[in-house]
Amino acid sequence: MSEVMMPRARRMPWSGLLALFAAAFTAVMTELLPAGLLPRIAGALEVSEGRAGFLVTAYAVASFLAAIPVTALLRGYDRRPVLVGVLAGFAVLNGVTALSSSYAVTFGARVLAGVMGGVLWAMLVGYAARMVPAERRGRAIAIVSAGITVALSAGIPAGAALAAVSGWRAAFGVLALVPVVLIGWVLWRVPNFPGEPAGTRAPLRRVVVVPGVRIVLGVTLLVLVGHQAVYTYLAPLVDAPALVLLVFGVGTVAGIWVTGVVIDRFARVTLVVVLAVVAGAMAVLGVSGGSGGLALVAAASWGAAFGGVPTLLQTALVNLAGEGNADVATSLQTTVYNAGIAAGSLTGGLVLESAGAGPLPWTALVLVAVALAIVTGARRQAFPGPTSRAWPGVRRARAPRTTGGTADCR
Repeated sequence: MSEVMMPRARRMPWSGLLALFAAAFTAVMTELLPAGLLPRIAGALEVSEGRAGFLVTAYAVASFLAAIPVTALLRGYDRRPVLVGVLAGFAVLNGVTALSSSYAVTFGARVLAGVMGGVLWAMLVGYAARMVPAERRGRAIAIVSAGITVALSAGIPAGAALAAVSGWRAAFGVLALVPVVLIGWVLWRVPNFPGEPAGTRAPLRRVVVVPGVRIVLGVTLLVLVGHQAVYTYLAPLVDAPALVLLVFGVGTVAGIWVTGVVIDRFARVTLVVVLAVVAGAMAVLGVSGGSGGLALVAAASWGAAFGGVPTLLQTALVNLAGEGNADVATSLQTTVYNAGIAAGSLTGGLVLESAGAGPLPWTALVLVAVALAIVTGARRQAFPGPTSRAWPGVRRARAPRTTGGTADCR
């Protein structure tokens, strides 16, 4: 009983929340690190770069498929043992990836790691919310969610840099050790909570039929497919992938910050602007061929714009679904997000295999342009302007100022 009551104290449980932050960081690193290491992984496993990219697809597909059913099976169990089990799974499976010389074994490890990721993302936000009083939930979730931003802006570039010096296996070896340390941290500082009855979840169909929700989810899918088709295959597309990833990551941090400042007053306009910037960045990448200063400018613009996209789309979705259905709505967006990652890496791999890396930005440009057209035309249905009314009975939710949007879409 004392364990459950402890996080309700007036002071923020920083150590426990930072442990969950590190869990989010580890999950993103496990999922996306191969994107910066494709040539090395492909060479070691004796497969094409396109097939190496499917290792990202395998993780995302497994996460997409497992999130709802596996989480439902585990909802009755205490939360901390489930979290420890997921982290142990990451440690073992990243270790297998580091040691494997077989594409089939590596692919299987990635599938199982994706299952772990699906379970983790389904529980992290709720875990953070239960550790603090109601008036501090937003701040707690933002702290945990920042693990995603840090992984994208610093972790992935650092992993790519380590791989350049010590090899890609060393990068995954380090990634296998991190969850081992994290398990001890979780057992020490993260409180346990009882499981939840499976019947308490609101039906998904109740949210899906809300006017505009499917439009927002469709835009989310289009943007993620376009983004991931290029992001997964940056290594064969650009001359300096580690530098481009770093520039993109720094841009993402700036984009999240700017979006947090303007989203409450100019959500629709901001979304239109950032999608237009992403489309423009894809065009510049296509024209530059991924080399020179233009590629770095495109990466910075792309990162700054894309950094705000998840927050903007999640805010639109929560505004439509209403406060009472916010958790269910964001779980739907989580599924769509993973579907977009899987479809994007698959699409990019097929384009790379058939036509090379050059057409990748143009493929993304088409998808983002369609998303931009939908947003522009859906002013009444899904993306109202500042003077438009929300849907009947819907309270407009205040968006997090920093990283909550990015994380809540995972």
